[in-house]
Amino acid sequence: MGASAGGLKALEEFFTHLPVKTDVPSAFVLVQHMHPEHKSHLCDLMKKYTHLHVCEARDGMEVEPHVIYINPPNRDMTMSQGRLLLREIRKTQGLHLPIDGFFRSLADDQKDRSICIVLSGTGTDGTLGLKSIKGEGGMAMVQDPDSAEHKGMPCSAIATGMVDYILPPKEIPGILMKYIGHAFGTRRRFLAPSVPEDNASMQKILALLHTQTGHDFSGYKLNTITRRLERRLNLNLIKNSSNYFRYLQKNPLEVKALFQDLLVGVTCFFRDAEAFEKLQETVIPSIFAGKDKSHSIRVWVPGCSTGEEAYSLAIFLHEHMEKTRQPLQVKVFATDIDRRAVEYARNGLYPANIVSDVSPERLKRFFTRTDSNTYHINSIIRKMVIFAEQSITGDPPFSNIDLISCRNVLIYLDRELQSKVLHLFHYALKHNGFLFLGTSETTGEFMDFFNVVDRKWRIYQSKGNAALYQTLKNYSAPYIKRVPLRINTHHQQEKMVSIREIAEKTLLRDYAPASVITSNYGDILYFHGRTGKYLEPVQGDANMNIFQMARKGLKVELATAIRKATVQKESSYFQGLHVSDNGQTSTINLKVTPVNEDSELIMVSFEDVVLPESVSLNEIAATSQYGIDEKMAAIEQELQNKDEYLQTIIEELETSNEELQSTNEEFQSTNEELETSKEELGSLNEELMTVNTELQQKIEELTQANNDLNNLLAGTGVATIFIDHNLCIQRFTPTATQIINLIASDVGRPVNHIASNLNDYVNLVEDVQSVLDTLVPKEVEVQSKNGNWYLMRILPYRTLSNAIEGAVVNFIDITEQKNVQRLSRLAVVVQDSLDAFILQDLKGKILAWNPGAEKLYGWSENEALAMNIRDTIPEELRTDALKTVKELTERKSLEPAKTQRLTKQGKTVKVWMNATLLVKDDEPYAIATTVRESD
Repeated sequence: MGASAGGLKALEEFFTHLPVKTDVPSAFVLVQHMHPEHKSHLCDLMKKYTHLHVCEARDGMEVEPHVIYINPPNRDMTMSQGRLLLREIRKTQGLHLPIDGFFRSLADDQKDRSICIVLSGTGTDGTLGLKSIKGEGGMAMVQDPDSAEHKGMPCSAIATGMVDYILPPKEIPGILMKYIGHAFGTRRRFLAPSVPEDNASMQKILALLHTQTGHDFSGYKLNTITRRLERRLNLNLIKNSSNYFRYLQKNPLEVKALFQDLLVGVTCFFRDAEAFEKLQETVIPSIFAGKDKSHSIRVWVPGCSTGEEAYSLAIFLHEHMEKTRQPLQVKVFATDIDRRAVEYARNGLYPANIVSDVSPERLKRFFTRTDSNTYHINSIIRKMVIFAEQSITGDPPFSNIDLISCRNVLIYLDRELQSKVLHLFHYALKHNGFLFLGTSETTGEFMDFFNVVDRKWRIYQSKGNAALYQTLKNYSAPYIKRVPLRINTHHQQEKMVSIREIAEKTLLRDYAPASVITSNYGDILYFHGRTGKYLEPVQGDANMNIFQMARKGLKVELATAIRKATVQKESSYFQGLHVSDNGQTSTINLKVTPVNEDSELIMVSFEDVVLPESVSLNEIAATSQYGIDEKMAAIEQELQNKDEYLQTIIEELETSNEELQSTNEEFQSTNEELETSKEELGSLNEELMTVNTELQQKIEELTQANNDLNNLLAGTGVATIFIDHNLCIQRFTPTATQIINLIASDVGRPVNHIASNLNDYVNLVEDVQSVLDTLVPKEVEVQSKNGNWYLMRILPYRTLSNAIEGAVVNFIDITEQKNVQRLSRLAVVVQDSLDAFILQDLKGKILAWNPGAEKLYGWSENEALAMNIRDTIPEELRTDALKTVKELTERKSLEPAKTQRLTKQGKTVKVWMNATLLVKDDEPYAIATTVRESD
């Protein structure tokens, strides 16, 4: 659920009316625009309106039923594998669109189990995400704008034409729960119907759809159709396809809704950015190469939906023209059978959330921000794109195309219809023209007709005339319903009329002689009048090509005239042609003219020459030949020879065509075998994916174990080095670098190449080798150059299978133990000494007091430890005595100093004194004094 300004009231109404008990468990995720620096109180507020558990989402939290999750401030939220993922909001110049981002991730993760609800709010956030959810077969609901405090977000979503329900917030829960219960309660699916009744009902539905809309969906993939049908059944709470067919018969609006559902197209600007970058780097420069102002660029985008892809290509082409300074004429023909989508695209008005797909530079150059918080394509780009309603499977195609961009259309068609469309694309492309498909699409059985430019992004290049232009013969007249008569470049509504209307208007203008409408390649699309005198069917497979049907005396002129009409867009007129018809010769005039500049159609008219009854043909012939000299006779003979030669060439081409058709059938058979192999490989791939998942889990476990081991080794503080059989370093802990001069790049180097910081120990290599040879651990006490002592312990490295694969060297710090031992020995000596031994800190506080001091001074040990050394010096001698101690500690006097001391009884005694400064870690910390009474 996405909400912004005014959304709290809508949420309150929604959850207040949400049923307490539901048949199917569901979870709610609320994505609301929040200030990144303020704490959200939405959780506390929502708890007042619902019986469900409410919590703020945390990163990695698994979505559970009967829970409401709310996005936290300053975090973008997405969903992956049923878990909510959070990340800090990126600081960008564009709009922050958290609802679109979550809806898109929900569509990718949950597919047709996802439902989005757009509530009150300003702007257009949620619109693009809603289209993604609809593209995956999900369901979309929007708050009625009349009930919203702010209508921006609901109106933007409704404008897509993809919303299933438009309701006030209090009515949404009831419809929502009914839909969930019907769609997912028993989880019925009738994909690939096996019951004859269901199959028959589906055929009836498709037939009804064809009758009502004029579009035949029987060539669509069965899974695609059944998914869309199932969605409509769930939305209308209908149990089976038979009941749905009866519902369609009574509700024409539902027929339109089903038609729109079957046409759902998910698109955006520069979709698959890497693919467009490859197109910009490779294809577009090739299209422009070697062309000047006399040339034009023609691009066709069939299945253009709402126009984002067509405009994206136009922007790329415009940028290239500016960069190379090639101001060519560029036309991008964008077609779709969805009239609403074509109208939307022609307006060129898009929601503000396109900023997530379009860079700031392009937004500034090619778009204009409107007062309604939308972006309008600039006129310089709109004039490059011509939108028209057209079916790629039923209407005549464009021709002489440099680039066809048809992405994610073929995936919805079955194999037979895919072949037909690919054949048509090859026909429409120029020699070396480019074909740009979706990432899940390939050229299939037409791989021999295209070169692969980029396999990853499905960019292909036509090999030219391999198909010999056989496409249009597959298009019978009943399926060619309409072609564009005239397309206004200022984006006014194109006037679409039938071929019959085109022919009748043109024929009335030219006195309606017998005529035919053909394509650029001579394929006849429409007959007018009696043309049998000029055209005759050829033997063999039915063929509607005018070059093959033309009678003797017309073929050469027809080829010349149609060529001129196609390339130069000029008319041709031939008078006095002699046509042979069943042994009789008649004289006709031939006129060949393009229908209009923007159409690819050509009109061929045959006009009989009416002769006076009193003049016979023989007389006309004699008169026409009168006075012709020998040179004219030779020219006529030469023309006759060329006519015969051309006839021979045509017959050879027909033979070659038959051979190519036979080869094509063999290729189709091979392609079916490859398709079977592909399915087997797909099954194998699924198994490998399962294995890969298990291995991935193992890798994660090993990674965790490795992390635990590293932390364990680093946490113990023990310096450890792992060495293999070849005495090469495999790994080490950070503490080991203080003893052996190791860096990360030393892994793999022999241990004897590394310098150590140990004093008087050079047998490391020999000791490690000895342990490897004998498998007997070894311990050695070593001292580092900084004075620290270590217990070096060398152990064999054993695996879980008890194999020896090297050695482990541990260095355990025993400096404290060494100091304790040394002090212990010193303490014994001091305790047994007859001299007085006193230990004081640098401020004079007594730290140690032996029996000799107790005997000399008279104070007990407990009394002395509470005193300062100043208390044992006569007051008049304290300054000199402290100076003497300082000189002794600085070793300025090697002999003991003679001085005086006080006893407990106040008696003054003369003593010899020697002082030593004690240092730890290069810092003095105490003074040890030895005192002896002088004689």
